[in-house]
Amino acid sequence: MEPVWKLSQSLIDSAAFEQAIATLKTQPTVAALLAERYVAPPHDFAMLRQHPPDSLGYVYAQFMEESGFAPLEPAIAIDSDTHYVEYRWQQTHDIWHIITGFDTSEIGEIGLQAFYLAQFQLPLSSLLIANALISVTLMQPEALNSMLAAIAQGWQMGKFAEPLIAQKWETAWEKPVTLWQAELNVQPVKA
Repeated sequence: MEPVWKLSQSLIDSAAFEQAIATLKTQPTVAALLAERYVAPPHDFAMLRQHPPDSLGYVYAQFMEESGFAPLEPAIAIDSDTHYVEYRWQQTHDIWHIITGFDTSEIGEIGLQAFYLAQFQLPLSSLLIANALISVTLMQPEALNSMLAAIAQGWQMGKFAEPLIAQKWETAWEKPVTLWQAELNVQPVKA
């Protein structure tokens, strides 16, 4: 994952990222979060496991631990809107997996990237999708239909959902995942 984070950070000051921020600022909930630059405390899995089993906190801790993932605290100076968005999407990326239902397989990751692209034109997302399409076309053509379906589904989900980047997940860890999904108008991928 390290090369992906480095690629993403290299795009922070790009015109594409600036355009994404301009688009985000047209949405009042996102504009408010950008103005506030909300920073959550580190994600403590032991504490999160104390919430009810259907809660975002519990499901997130379980997902992370079962996947062998550690909480990500991006090393980004939050001194601009682009830096803040980069920090926040990295910190909450795995929460987006839970809310959307996209798994962490290659196809699931690309489906989630299409969701990001529909939500706020994250420059990294378009590059990862393009790279995945080239790779699958040349190396795994039998997976192309599945990849395209995930991209289409992620795009549609992202277009109709409320902006996930605007959410302060950490202030309501106890809220059930299904309630988050309903409130955000997310029809998750079925496992």
